[in-house]
Amino acid sequence: MWRALILACWPLTAQADSVIAARNLPAQTVIAEGDLMLAAAVIEGALTSTEAAVGQETRRAIYAGRPVRTGDLGPPALVERNALVALEYRAGGLVIRAEGRALARGAAGETIRVMNIESKTTVTGLIGPDGLIHVGELP
Repeated sequence: MWRALILACWPLTAQADSVIAARNLPAQTVIAEGDLMLAAAVIEGALTSTEAAVGQETRRAIYAGRPVRTGDLGPPALVERNALVALEYRAGGLVIRAEGRALARGAAGETIRVMNIESKTTVTGLIGPDGLIHVGELP
């Protein structure tokens, strides 16, 4: 009985792990399991599991031993700057496809500027999961 009372009153600190970089990770690196390790410490803002980071891309350089934070990572880019991409404009039943040149790098769900190759007009579009740039009404 007295043991239960002591344990109930004893302050317990929760021990959690934080994800840190196992090696220097340059910007635009797709994270693999071996790139990360867990530190037995609570680091404010750091991820607590490696599963959340594997397959993501670094948005900035992360140095070995430094914590990996949510803002340091994002989905891998599908479109590279200056790459030729397909543009698709939809309005009602009308569908127009054209070729463009990406003016920025981006991942699925991000908005980038693209220059239409034929008209030399710059448009803004949303990158689809297949790399197609959607201009106008969204799919």
